[in-house]
Amino acid sequence: MKRKIVFMFVNGDIKEAQRTVMDVGANGEMIIIGVGNYAMACEEALKAADEGAKCIELCGGFGTIGHARVTEAVEGKCPVGVVRFDNHPGYDGASGDTKWM
Repeated sequence: MKRKIVFMFVNGDIKEAQRTVMDVGANGEMIIIGVGNYAMACEEALKAADEGAKCIELCGGFGTIGHARVTEAVEGKCPVGVVRFDNHPGYDGASGDTKWM
């Protein structure tokens, strides 16, 4: 079975989760998941963990609360890391927590 690594980003224009799978050869698969909010992120993260994801990395658009919610959602099935921009430059310095909650 190929190793599965997940990168997840959040964008409010996304109404249904979007998935793209990149085959990275012997190293496995990179699964890119786009979600529209934290609730959708939690659902998709648990689904990915149940499918055998080795880890999930969240984009900087997730604030500390979003990171905590996704970490809780996967129920210890895989680690959840985050690119840290709590005051995200793409959101005019706002935290993802104020934008996506």
